[in-house]
Amino acid sequence: MKYFLSIGSNLEDREKNLSQTQFLLEKEGIEILKESSLYKTQPVGFPSKSWFYNQVLEVKANVKPEALLTLVKKIEQKMGRDLPAKKGPRIIDIDILLAEKTVIQTKNLEIPHPRMEKRNFVLVPFSEISPDTVHPILNLSVKDILKKSNDPSMVNQIKKRTTHKEC
Repeated sequence: MKYFLSIGSNLEDREKNLSQTQFLLEKEGIEILKESSLYKTQPVGFPSKSWFYNQVLEVKANVKPEALLTLVKKIEQKMGRDLPAKKGPRIIDIDILLAEKTVIQTKNLEIPHPRMEKRNFVLVPFSEISPDTVHPILNLSVKDILKKSNDPSMVNQIKKRTTHKEC
């Protein structure tokens, strides 16, 4: 199944944290098909002096969404994320944005991600790698969702994406 993941970090060596996340995903058998450029993004929902580095990945995984959630939480813990902290600075944050056309709404997992359409730090890199992907509930493409975004937070490209991992 193809998934889109958002990865972000605003502690320590943020770029290294994102690279380490990709390495650990691949080590767990997750194939990275595309990766967006690296973006420096303003924190949303909490005050912080340290801005995030964010990326969106298109990946292929031979696991169901619930198993992928378990796997990404394991990676977050392995990298030192304090899991009880919902908001605030973090060494790594991995969110499942979409799982093809799957819609899941449980206590532990919501796909599509319930706030992705309100977050430029997700929409800008997502639109870069897959602008025509359609949100299965909103029935709008990512590029159209981005055009309608009311999120005033800043998202600045700092490192262009590489093409060596793309199909």
